[in-house]
Amino acid sequence: GENILRSYGVTILVTIAGTVIGLFLPGTYAYALSRKTYAFKKFFTTVITIPMLFSGGMVANYLIVTKVLMLKDSIWALILPLCLNTFNVIVLRTFFKTTIPDSVVESAKIDGASEWRLSFKIVIPMAMPGLATIGLFLTLGYWNDWFNAMLYIDYQNLVPLQHMLMKIEKNMEFIRQNAMLSGEVMSALPQESVRMAMVVLSTLPIACTYPFFQKYFISGLTIGGVKE
Repeated sequence: GENILRSYGVTILVTIAGTVIGLFLPGTYAYALSRKTYAFKKFFTTVITIPMLFSGGMVANYLIVTKVLMLKDSIWALILPLCLNTFNVIVLRTFFKTTIPDSVVESAKIDGASEWRLSFKIVIPMAMPGLATIGLFLTLGYWNDWFNAMLYIDYQNLVPLQHMLMKIEKNMEFIRQNAMLSGEVMSALPQESVRMAMVVLSTLPIACTYPFFQKYFISGLTIGGVKE
């Protein structure tokens, strides 16, 4: 029980922090790429496209995270590998291009607005459907992530919920297959009830938060559609 609650806390922390960072980094990157006046637009578009086409592989990723960044058994090992995604940058760049007119940006600059004020006062409110859509993708990705925990986390107190539930399931499966137990004891071990409890534990929070994203999510998916 205590381990489950601790893993719940780790997953909630990773999901919230990862979603915030995952919106800030691609959002600022995509906004810069969407502006016609940005001098290095082609260069940074190429930089963000390369990882989508070519991957260093699992071994290279593991060495970078553990040996170069020194994130082994760190909460950042669960956050940083997923926070910047080429797909999210491209989607937000297209969203900024189609949703935020250049005239609005230019008029705000004429009125003396700085880039940061322009971003937080004008761009973010206008781009809320796109940001909410990417935020939902990030939330689901962080909440369901167990692979990074398997690779980088050995410290018990940093194990997230999904990886904890997988370990419980594997331990029960190992006991059922290898322990020399009588049929009565084996039948007493919970099987389907444990699986159902895991499903509820892992999906209930996301099911409760989805309605808050739904309005923005639908409007974000329909951006670019023809309006009558």
